[in-house]
Amino acid sequence: MSDSFSFRVAATAGAARTGEISTPRGAIRTPAFMPVGTAGTVKGLYPEQVREAGSDILLGNTYHLMLRPGAERVARLGGLHRMMRWPRPILTDSGGFQVMSLAALRKMSEDGVTFRSHIDGSTHRLTPERSVEIQNLLGADIVMQLDECVRLPAPRAEQEKAMRLSLRWAERCRTAFGEPEGRALFGIVQGGDQRDLREESARALTQMDLKGYAIGGLAVGEPQETMLAMIEIVEPWLPKGKPRYLMGVGTPDDIVEAVRRGVDMFDCVMPTRAGRHGTAYTRFGKVNLRNARHVDDERPLDAASSCPAARDYSRAYLHHLTKSGEMLGQMLLSWANIAYYQELMAGLRAAIAAGDIDSHIARVKAGWLAGGDPID
Repeated sequence: MSDSFSFRVAATAGAARTGEISTPRGAIRTPAFMPVGTAGTVKGLYPEQVREAGSDILLGNTYHLMLRPGAERVARLGGLHRMMRWPRPILTDSGGFQVMSLAALRKMSEDGVTFRSHIDGSTHRLTPERSVEIQNLLGADIVMQLDECVRLPAPRAEQEKAMRLSLRWAERCRTAFGEPEGRALFGIVQGGDQRDLREESARALTQMDLKGYAIGGLAVGEPQETMLAMIEIVEPWLPKGKPRYLMGVGTPDDIVEAVRRGVDMFDCVMPTRAGRHGTAYTRFGKVNLRNARHVDDERPLDAASSCPAARDYSRAYLHHLTKSGEMLGQMLLSWANIAYYQELMAGLRAAIAAGDIDSHIARVKAGWLAGGDPID
């Protein structure tokens, strides 16, 4: 195992790539899906379940952890890895998206952002330097720059202002982060749905020679075709030998289409959030366990799944748990969904290695229409 951070592309199929990110805490197979551990836990799952499902890396949330229990406290307790009993790599986001979406009375300036906590109304200041400091205190293996994220649709002037501020903040984050061995700082391409702004952001960020590059500010209200168009604009400008991360995405269909276009890393709360609300993702499509059609259905979600939650419990039982509001139902569906997402990624990696990505995606999409509930 290497003591340094590196990325290797093993095979390509069109723009799609499969490879491996090497870190001191273990290898990350790409394309990779990172389950979201917002407050130091992937909701409803033990860390061992997350790993056994096939996860190589988790995402931790800077905003939530800085508010509770506090980054300095996490550091005193041995860091996030030790605290949550996850010895493998962790990526932490910068907190910028949550400040935009959750915090009250947000006030932006060149220096940073001041906001009030959604928990208790306390006032906090987040600058690029403080964001990096918090992520270092948490012990993140991959640190994200602080950026300003704009919800779409938005006026072009607002998108341009946020993109240029994010570039200046990226430089400050790079200075604050330095060059620690075995860890990485990723920059974030911004620019909303403006093609020229996206290209300008990508070109400027690559001049900073960071360890990886994320595409941010998507899955924030725009249609899928816009998201995919922005990926296609950005991809040629990102270095071939560094990982590409599409932040906060998404549905299985979003993921397969982004992989087809050359993205290596993903995160999203969707599999666990959907599980808590009675929805399962399977190779047969989405299954709404609240639906009365499942009340007497003795079939499991997927008899061929490697995940016990999907393989060993009947749809009738999962329906009963969901309708009864039982915690076990939420846990089982979250587990099944994380396992399905990891099975999806494993299939994509194998298909790229075999040079079969387009026909594989066609088969996956055909499967989704085979046995799921009608999509509302």
